[in-house]
Amino acid sequence: MARGKTQQELPDDDFEEHILDTDIKDEMESSFLEYAYSVIYSRALPDARDGLKPVQRRILYTMNEMRLLPDRGHVKSARVVGEVMGRLHPHGDSAIYDALVRLVQQWMMRLPMIDGHGNFGSPDGVSGAAAMRYTECRMAAPAVAMTASIDENTVDFRSNYDGRELEPTVLPAAIPNLLVNGAAGIAVGMATNMAPHNLIEVVAACRHLITRPAADLDELMRFIPGPDLPTGGTIVGLDGIRDAYETGRGTFKIRATARVETIGRRKGIVVTELPYGVGTEKVIERIKQLVQAKKLQGISDLTDLTDKNNGTRIVIEVKNGFVPEALLEQLYKQTPLEDSFGINNVCLVDGQPRTLGLKELLEVFLGHRYDVVRRRSQFRRDKAAARLHLVEGLLLAIIDIDEVIQLIRSSENGAEAKTRLMDVFDLSELQAEYILDMALRRLTKFSRIELEKEQSELQATIEALDAILNDENLLKKVVSDELAEVAKTYGTPRRTVLLSSAGTAAAAAAASPLEVPDSPCFALLSSTGLLARTRSDEPLASGGGRANHDVIVSAVPATARGDIGILTSTGRLLRLGVLELPEIPPTAGEPNLQGGLPLSALLSLDPGERALGLCTITSEGPGLALGTKLGTVKRVNPEVLSKDEWEVIRLADGDEVVGAVQLRTGTETLCFITSDAQLLHFGADQVRPQGRTGGGIAGVRVAHGSKVVFFGALDPEAGEGASVVTVAGASTALPGTETGSAKVTPFSEYPGKGRATGGVRCQRYLKGEDTLIFAWAGTDPARAAAASGAPVDLPPADGRRDGSGIPLSQPVDAVGGPVSALVGTPTVE
Repeated sequence: MARGKTQQELPDDDFEEHILDTDIKDEMESSFLEYAYSVIYSRALPDARDGLKPVQRRILYTMNEMRLLPDRGHVKSARVVGEVMGRLHPHGDSAIYDALVRLVQQWMMRLPMIDGHGNFGSPDGVSGAAAMRYTECRMAAPAVAMTASIDENTVDFRSNYDGRELEPTVLPAAIPNLLVNGAAGIAVGMATNMAPHNLIEVVAACRHLITRPAADLDELMRFIPGPDLPTGGTIVGLDGIRDAYETGRGTFKIRATARVETIGRRKGIVVTELPYGVGTEKVIERIKQLVQAKKLQGISDLTDLTDKNNGTRIVIEVKNGFVPEALLEQLYKQTPLEDSFGINNVCLVDGQPRTLGLKELLEVFLGHRYDVVRRRSQFRRDKAAARLHLVEGLLLAIIDIDEVIQLIRSSENGAEAKTRLMDVFDLSELQAEYILDMALRRLTKFSRIELEKEQSELQATIEALDAILNDENLLKKVVSDELAEVAKTYGTPRRTVLLSSAGTAAAAAAASPLEVPDSPCFALLSSTGLLARTRSDEPLASGGGRANHDVIVSAVPATARGDIGILTSTGRLLRLGVLELPEIPPTAGEPNLQGGLPLSALLSLDPGERALGLCTITSEGPGLALGTKLGTVKRVNPEVLSKDEWEVIRLADGDEVVGAVQLRTGTETLCFITSDAQLLHFGADQVRPQGRTGGGIAGVRVAHGSKVVFFGALDPEAGEGASVVTVAGASTALPGTETGSAKVTPFSEYPGKGRATGGVRCQRYLKGEDTLIFAWAGTDPARAAAASGAPVDLPPADGRRDGSGIPLSQPVDAVGGPVSALVGTPTVE
């Protein structure tokens, strides 16, 4: 017989064909809609509640079920992929592994969810991750918070693709993952592209929205001023960010972090951070193309020194005769060192794709957390009530244990014993079965003590859970406290610098030193680490409106082609040319440094080293005054060295400089404020000047376990025009997360004491506070700013020297006074 169907396989004689004619247009529409629905809801778009796509949610849920916790060993990625594919995700293994790899990559995720071991690719995107049979993985600590309490009926479950198992429709998500890690996906007819943000800032905005549901966008942007990208860089132009936060769509530009350094005998441009999603290979290839096409001149060599230990480092050597700053501007314009990011906040809300603004995203997440905490509390309450019911039955039986034993022994079978127990001791069926199932050795006098203790604990637990379930405000407080704990545990400092404009910086960079007159100016340092210089040779006025980055923490007179010094927390003085600072126009009020350059673009600081203030490079005058964390004070004789950096104080082990100022007359008042709320001030004439190698002398007596949080100098003629700002909080809080309570007090309220004494008390703590987390003393009016540069409103002045503070709406990172009080009239030397 020929190959093909056998006789048995042929249709019967009575077989009747039934062909259904369908219009191809209708069939295409139906098939395409089903395909589009599947892509939108099952693949490409994240859920607004947990910020995860279905494949990502299934990966984290499966790893939690496999107990691949952070404190356990890694397992092969292929094992995880196989479990996900076989149980929950009916798609190819490559799609699952690609999603797993993204959850590992630190340059893509602001808060990675999976801890990978092995080759998971590189930021340049040229070399992909190794095959899943080679790499290993386990849950990262934030992933545990995403799945916490999932077994306490906190979320709904649904059947998997074959109906044999259940999978969660959403994770409990204690972390606002969608905003923190962002998302990217292309569906049918729509796409999403969401930028990562800083966890601490997002949590602060959530907590503010919990207490003030009617807060507008401007209030929320004081906590979340912009995205915080995993790769750092600089965001230039904030208008697009505001549009995205308001409408869900917007565009902003990201610039690489680069600085000009001396490389051998030449100047060079060193790139240390790249725009989000841009790799080194892409940048180097583009630069080489421009150089070969002679569209970019002035580059003599290009070296990629990027590695896993030191991070991104691209060195671009500049030919003699070319201005590095002008060349850097050309690189920004013509290469991927400047890139655009388009925000498109499309996500699923109640199963529907929607475009959300910032407030809507926060509200959806908070609504999810309210539901999770409510369901978790109900689950725990029911569980505690069921256990209490059994404990109460045991206590009834223990009252007459002999009769219980006799009753059980005299019964014919278990059913009869259960019935008699229920009748004699008035027990429920559950209580009777529990007594029959337990060992007699537990029914002892000692067990009764334990049961009575457990009974009281269960009753207290039920009361606490009932309070949460019945009081909406208490429920919100639980959610707020849990968010604060998340920020404290997983939060990290901001990596991306926000600039409103690069226009003034670009103009300054394009200018040649010979074209700039050596005119008087001011050099300014803001609370967010921005540097700039002014055009005006007149003292700056006070007043004006508030804006981001407007707290000037240090200012010195200089000349445009002169040098200034930057004093750091490690006791170093770094020389910097004033011409390298971008020029900002004069204003009627306080200068706004939104057009300034970040300190990291001009100088290289050691890890943990901070810039404290500016000073002039001069060999005349009363010199510098420095105060350290351990209470040492030092006056430094003026000394100019032909170096780019030098030491100005010899620090003891574990010590660091907390304040450094340049004295004008030598008669200033020096002020210390310690973390145990003690303030000491004395005249600068009580400190004998030393050379730069000296270690200083005792300034303030610091109690054991305390430290100095502020050191500064005040003009003795300020009198009633000076004030002290103190912020108290909890010592266990993560820096930058504690709002605390603030108090503003006239400086004249604090009497002077002798050097090396303990000073006087400057603030009384509220409940939950045990330390000063911030302090400042200077000339009025005092202006406060958050870590992002956003203004923070301070309470009105309080004449009580040791009174308590008023709670703030957000953490204070810096306080500054009027610029006119920081500098004198600039003069040409």
